[in-house]
Amino acid sequence: MAEQTHTAFRARSWLFAPGDSAKKMAKAADSPADIVLLDLEDSVAPDAKPDAREMVGDFLRSRSDRSRLWVRINPIDSDHAALDLEAVIAAGPGGIMLPKACGRADLDKLDEQISKLEAAAGLPDRQIKVIALVTETAAAMFKTGDYSGAPRLAAMSWGAEDLSSALGASNQFMADGQYAPVFELARSLCLLGAVAAQVMPIETIQADFRDLDGLRKRAEMVRKTGYRGMLAIHPAQIDIINEAFTPTAEELAHARQIIELFAANPGAGTVGLNGMMIDRPHLVLAQALLAMAD
Repeated sequence: MAEQTHTAFRARSWLFAPGDSAKKMAKAADSPADIVLLDLEDSVAPDAKPDAREMVGDFLRSRSDRSRLWVRINPIDSDHAALDLEAVIAAGPGGIMLPKACGRADLDKLDEQISKLEAAAGLPDRQIKVIALVTETAAAMFKTGDYSGAPRLAAMSWGAEDLSSALGASNQFMADGQYAPVFELARSLCLLGAVAAQVMPIETIQADFRDLDGLRKRAEMVRKTGYRGMLAIHPAQIDIINEAFTPTAEELAHARQIIELFAANPGAGTVGLNGMMIDRPHLVLAQALLAMAD
């Protein structure tokens, strides 16, 4: 398949909703989440997947805002993935989440399957985007730098739960509450891979949805390292995530000052601002901040 030229795509909050619950899907869709992820994988028992596929397809067709309604299918090499896609693509979701992705080849295979279903449904070619979960197996950790130019890819995220299961790790966290080194490595590899592929890096979930103070601190921390959004499992998390990944008025004003100073001094490698020397990497960061606000 031909490679896709990536277009600008931004979304701060990504809220999961189980695909076997019409009530929870509706609640998620009515929330302020930028993206709603209708789940056919982990939150749906194997015996319930056929009914869930039908429910998700019907739910998509019932909504007018389908561009923000995405579907997490089952892994591409599973018996369920093709059936998931057949059930939902014709309904025109905004995107597909691919779990347990293990390199570019999985994205190519997914693209081929979606393209056939888009054509059959009369949908525009490659209208449907993809977010890949890229660290859920040990082998996938070694493939996080392989996604540059992958068709449809708009974002990459990582997961600690499936990775801990794959590793036989009984605990993801250290005594201070921070992720253990192997999970911090997964977070870092996802960020590096997404930046290399020129797509959005999205932080994984915080399972304790009641700890909103902890969520805010975590979201603000990962945004400073380069993440541009975060997965969520409860509507109560959405406002905090949206706020954390939205530049403040003060940040925007500072960024505009930097841009204006370099515009006024086009040949300068550095400029002075508030007693500090600002160089061109700061200009790039300022431009990126304004783009994120847009």
